[in-house]
Amino acid sequence: MLPADELAAVEVDNIKYYYNPAWRGIKHGIFTRQGGYSQAPWGGLNVGGTVGDDLQAVRSNHSLIYDKLGMNQSRSCTTWQVHGADVVVATGPVSGRRWLAQADGMVTNLPDTPLFMRYADCTPLLFYDPENSAIGIAHAGWRGTVQGIATNMVQTMQFIYGTQPARLQVIIGPSISCEKFQVGQEVVDALEDYFGTLDGLMRRDASDGTAYVDLWAANELALHRCGVENVTVSGICTYQNTDEFFSHRAENGRTGRFGAAISL
Repeated sequence: MLPADELAAVEVDNIKYYYNPAWRGIKHGIFTRQGGYSQAPWGGLNVGGTVGDDLQAVRSNHSLIYDKLGMNQSRSCTTWQVHGADVVVATGPVSGRRWLAQADGMVTNLPDTPLFMRYADCTPLLFYDPENSAIGIAHAGWRGTVQGIATNMVQTMQFIYGTQPARLQVIIGPSISCEKFQVGQEVVDALEDYFGTLDGLMRRDASDGTAYVDLWAANELALHRCGVENVTVSGICTYQNTDEFFSHRAENGRTGRFGAAISL
């Protein structure tokens, strides 16, 4: 794991996003909630169109993100995120529809084809293969994590683009931390079933035995098992930083979604 300070922050016109300065060949950013047109409780740069916010504000927020990153919004691709592990190959937007498919991962090797996803405690995963000029983005909640979204992303890039996992670079972005992600036994069981271990993936409260799961460690383990060595973990907890990020759990479900985008 690379140190958290490998991700740098940019603030322009009250809009803030994080990126990896080592990724010089691509445009990318994980945006905070700061700036934007949305009013409370979606205050700021909400990009979720199904949370009750004014849709014109949401569209304007999207445009701000593409503008700040210098991306071609007319070529942008996204998915209908369903907390699963399916991955789609993006070749461009689908005519007459805003999303490509019901899926939680996208990959492409086409220039000028931004990939965009939305988050509010689930984990952003950004992928970059500099050797084969391929990129990917995924949405990894606990369900997607234990269904293998990280593994499916790596394997899809291997099969489609000839990606060598040891050369692949991955960002694990801001999401809810282990300290705040309290879960029930069904989540613990699903985690153990998928990984075959719980070591380093969860902790229990000493006073009452309550379980807390580490999505960062779980996705990093999945990536390492695929042969990925270069993983940067942001270490930023959305629950504990609602001044910067939307948090579904900390804000009791009444909140927005922050966006992440990546483009060759």
